[in-house]
Amino acid sequence: MLSNYTSNDEVWDNWINEQTDMNANDLIENYMYLVHYHVQRIVVNLPKSVEREDIKSLGLYGLYDAIRKFDHQRDLKFDTYASFRIKGAILDGLRKEDWLPRSTRDKVKKIEKVTEELEQQLQREVSSEEVAHQLGIEKDEVEETVKDSFFANLLSMEEKSNDTNDDQREGIGYLIPDHHALTPEEKMIQHEDYGELSASISKLNTNEQMVLSLFYDKELTFTEIGKVLELTTSRISQIHKQAIYKTRQLMMQEKK
Repeated sequence: MLSNYTSNDEVWDNWINEQTDMNANDLIENYMYLVHYHVQRIVVNLPKSVEREDIKSLGLYGLYDAIRKFDHQRDLKFDTYASFRIKGAILDGLRKEDWLPRSTRDKVKKIEKVTEELEQQLQREVSSEEVAHQLGIEKDEVEETVKDSFFANLLSMEEKSNDTNDDQREGIGYLIPDHHALTPEEKMIQHEDYGELSASISKLNTNEQMVLSLFYDKELTFTEIGKVLELTTSRISQIHKQAIYKTRQLMMQEKK
């Protein structure tokens, strides 16, 4: 009869029997793919000035923390537990550092000022193209800047929420609700700020909502989303930035 005992089981047994650095490193090597996965997803929302290796280091700390604290008696897969720890460690690290450059913060203020002036002048919602034209910069620069600041705001919003423990902590991209089941994300969205986020997203067009849902809830890549919607990867990236821009503008309007 074939045994179900795997090399991964052996690595775990070694760690349980003797918690040495060598055994920990073997486990880290086995689950390094989780760090790469979550680093890639979070880096998408960060300014280019943020070093990927710094984010990777935060993720590695989260993985090691998960290995040390994982309770094998619990009815929980390690992959699931480690994912929470990795994401939590990265987001905690980002919150502690002023990773958004001063120049970006200044640019955000200019964009918000021009947006408000144009909306008052035209008495309607204005597009990123109109704001870019007024500032004399590219539309892509406006949307990229707003995306960076939007992520910073979400980190701040998440920090205010005390409804979750470490095992349930989530970050950007994990806040889009799954309407088919009650999840930790949905519970978080009951918080007033998350309610505004959810309401703003509901006002986006179908493609924009679909991209946010597939990327943040279903965790597909831009390439995979492109195949679903029959659009190019670059077009999905554009829709993603536009959706974030519009969501930020809608949330700003709600606060007026």
